[in-house]
Amino acid sequence: MNECGRGRNKPAAVFVVSAATHLLRSGSPTMYVMDVKPVETARPLDVRCYNGAAIAAWLDHLAALRIAVFRDWPYLYDGDEDYELEYLQAYVQSPRSVVVLAFDGDQVVGASTGLPLADESEAFTASFAQTSIAASEVFYCGESVLLPQYRGRGIGHRFFDEREAHARSYGDYAFTAFCAVDREPTHPRRPAFHRGNEPFWQKRGYRPRPELRARLPWRELGQDHDIDHTLTFWLRPLERTR
Repeated sequence: MNECGRGRNKPAAVFVVSAATHLLRSGSPTMYVMDVKPVETARPLDVRCYNGAAIAAWLDHLAALRIAVFRDWPYLYDGDEDYELEYLQAYVQSPRSVVVLAFDGDQVVGASTGLPLADESEAFTASFAQTSIAASEVFYCGESVLLPQYRGRGIGHRFFDEREAHARSYGDYAFTAFCAVDREPTHPRRPAFHRGNEPFWQKRGYRPRPELRARLPWRELGQDHDIDHTLTFWLRPLERTR
């Protein structure tokens, strides 16, 4: 296990809603209930970082969290564990990947992921071929997923802090980035009092880049087939350390 915030973890070292990567598709051996009641004891959460092959031990937890959290707006994702576990192998195989997990005791209650954009699929890298920004210059922050009862405790900032520090420690990335699904303000399934994460992302220094988009299909709740979705990239210049 590696403590976060102490520089880059070694690739094989042992080691929760904002951005999207791929989303998942059925249940999981670890089930999370979206209970929005406040935590009775607000003890500090334990945050740990894992890299490369060490992420494999936590894939079931990460898949279950993604399935649970991405069911909500704006993703409405009808998740599938088998698809998730296959997708998450990219993080196991990438020596520069990072997964940041938040624990309440022994329970994983939040997770955040990142890896070099060049290690992502063509669906994510294709639009960069039309710009002056090379995929090799970008560290891609995947999802940040946190169970509702643990929100408002600064974990969202911690997830970004750890991933940005991890990317910065290599000294050869010019940007960190993530992408978020585009939804129309008048979408019929949009919750009446929904507040987006855009102000939080902007406070972190991220800006939308409409010319950089990914297109991904997934099945939404209540649907019997996949639907194509467009996601827009948000980028932030990354201060180099060398």
